[in-house]
Amino acid sequence: MSIVRIALANIRVPATPKESVRLATSAVAEASRQGALVICFPECFVPGYRWPGTTALSPDPVFLEQAWADVAAAARAAHITVILGTERVTERGLQITACVINPDGTIAGWQDKGQIDPSEETIYPALGTERRVFTAGPLTFGVVICHEGWRYPETVRWAARRGAQVVFHPHAHVAEPGSYRPSTFADPANTFHEKAVMCRAAENTCYFASVNCASVGSGTTSAVARPDGTLQCFQPYGQEGLLVADLDLSAATGLLASRCRTSPM
Repeated sequence: MSIVRIALANIRVPATPKESVRLATSAVAEASRQGALVICFPECFVPGYRWPGTTALSPDPVFLEQAWADVAAAARAAHITVILGTERVTERGLQITACVINPDGTIAGWQDKGQIDPSEETIYPALGTERRVFTAGPLTFGVVICHEGWRYPETVRWAARRGAQVVFHPHAHVAEPGSYRPSTFADPANTFHEKAVMCRAAENTCYFASVNCASVGSGTTSAVARPDGTLQCFQPYGQEGLLVADLDLSAATGLLASRCRTSPM
């Protein structure tokens, strides 16, 4: 049996880009103190998600480069793998991505978001075209970002078929006016989103670790689903902090993903 500990950074929505870096580096250090092998942050945590209908600062590649360097230095000091939800400016435009940072502070690579919600199309015009898996010690993992994990099961299956024992799911979700405010994970009165967390795990026999920011009234929270589709743990709604989970990698066989007869991505 191989047990690994992961941490999901269920921390508040940063008020400014600078605060996003301060919160991220602090969470990296705390996750290490709690013995986590990997910490994952919500979607676009640095510099902060560009919420539709709000005015955001123009993309700043110089700030982003320094922010990644600061978080990488924190990862090196804490000797922990970091999955940083962020954005980057490419030749195609502004792109939602996850920067995976090794425990020595080097960048292992990027997982760009390949499917976006229609509301994001004018904000984030660039789409990723490639998928990959990463490793941290005995753990092999994939990353799917928000909308593509909720609505496109093939993104999770792609990683599971290539050995991912856990698929991390950074997302960004705050309360909408008049929306239902749950207190129990996957409440039947709530949206489909949290039910999808357990489905993605069960249909691929892998762990699925979904991470959101802490915000009042949000319809989703951070959670980990086991490879049999049952809920392992979730963060109380609106409560800031790290959600830490110990994963038994022997349970993540990828069996059902491997038996899928349709063509993967």
